Amino acid sequence: MRGGCDQPGVTESEHFDVIVVGAGIAGIAAAWHLDHRCPGLDYAILEGREGLGGTWDLFRYPGIRSDSDMHSLGFSFAPWRGERALADGATILDYLRETAEAHGIAPRIRFRHKVLAADWSGATRRWTLTVEAGGEARTLTCGFLYLGTGYYDFARGHLPDFAGAGDFRGRIVHPQFWGDADAGGKRVVVIGSGATAMSIVPALARTAAHVTMVQRSPSYVLSQPANDPLAARLRRWLPERIALRLTRWRSIWVQQLFYQVAQRWPEAVGQYLKKAVREAVGPGVDADRHFAPRYGPWDQRLCIVPDHDLFDLLREGTVAIETDRIERFTPEGVALASGHVVPADLIVTATGLEVRLFGGIALSVDGAPVDAAERFVYRGAMLSGVPNLVLAIGYTNASWTLRAEMVARFACRVLRRMQARRARSVVPRADGMGEGPPLLNLSSGYIARAVDRLPRQGARDPWRMHQNYLRDGFLLRFGAIGRDLDFRA
Repeated sequence: MRGGCDQPGVTESEHFDVIVVGAGIAGIAAAWHLDHRCPGLDYAILEGREGLGGTWDLFRYPGIRSDSDMHSLGFSFAPWRGERALADGATILDYLRETAEAHGIAPRIRFRHKVLAADWSGATRRWTLTVEAGGEARTLTCGFLYLGTGYYDFARGHLPDFAGAGDFRGRIVHPQFWGDADAGGKRVVVIGSGATAMSIVPALARTAAHVTMVQRSPSYVLSQPANDPLAARLRRWLPERIALRLTRWRSIWVQQLFYQVAQRWPEAVGQYLKKAVREAVGPGVDADRHFAPRYGPWDQRLCIVPDHDLFDLLREGTVAIETDRIERFTPEGVALASGHVVPADLIVTATGLEVRLFGGIALSVDGAPVDAAERFVYRGAMLSGVPNLVLAIGYTNASWTLRAEMVARFACRVLRRMQARRARSVVPRADGMGEGPPLLNLSSGYIARAVDRLPRQGARDPWRMHQNYLRDGFLLRFGAIGRDLDFRA
């Protein structure tokens, strides 16, 4: 039975072979691979919001853009054809919508269908989902559950408890919930040093009277061309299909090579990055104070700025930067530990995201709640002791789409193996497994705050996620399926 956007009504008896939760990048990738690798299976996509796109539909703050090269953030089956390698959020959302329409995925999506709970029954070998649809609680069942929900909390962002926040006379806004906030003609303080701050500051500077970026500690920042000149030349010289494929693989190889070099020679790479910033901002900005992190490159995600935009604004004086601890908010602005008060009419708290596993779905197996922190991750895609479930976990050092597609392809391998064995359930078994390194190997705040809630990696393959696209791609595509997987009729 197929679902559609018209949402004709959901009944207690409605059942699917596969239900995909989430209509963002991971959900769209899962749908395409299901259509092409498991064409006999019936599936639906449940999306709690009113539109597809996930993060790109939620975040609407000024300047939102990709911090990954679009040739690798784009799908392998729908190559990125835009001119900008670092694209804005609206363009990315249009690309996702066009992809879903062009490949027949859009009619599978049921919007305003928020999954509240999912319980696996060992007796019936199926998942029962409690779904809020149109204000009503409804029930759907499926044989296999695919979670393309990501791991960000869409309901709240991270907001430290700033002393004196109630005293500030202006407006305080978190980028995740920008709404009708307006920086026009205002003195703006942006608190943060991550990807959000790097993208929102130049955008606000176009209309604000002045923008000051206040950071507790610096990040590594690298400028890249917004447009990829080599990609444009390849499309002139070669057939488009070949040019797009070469461009995508070039992007993947460059990302992976730079990460591996940074891991092996962090001091040299760190010096290179800091030197590039010093040259870009000029002598008027203390780059050794504001762009010299205390950690190694790629211990946190590298921040990308297109065409030196942030550096040019700092050089011109349109934007200022302060590296200091915030003492408190005052009626006039932000007081720093040094005693300096940064005046502000608008404060933007680009202070990070919060992790929320499974999209907030209450998972259970035969009525027993699933605590992710007690589970091991099989090939970075399945949870120990949880049957017929795949979840898409992206990379921290590369584009989310790369691993989203990799996991979707792997899920189809598992489903085909189940069909071949006439199995109704498959569950990863991690009996006696020793614990390996953390699942997400960054020291970023949003990960550090969630480390006690994340699933664990095992001490050996196939219970490890290597943060290496080429290695993981080979293992997920060609690695043996069967070891530590229990198939049952």
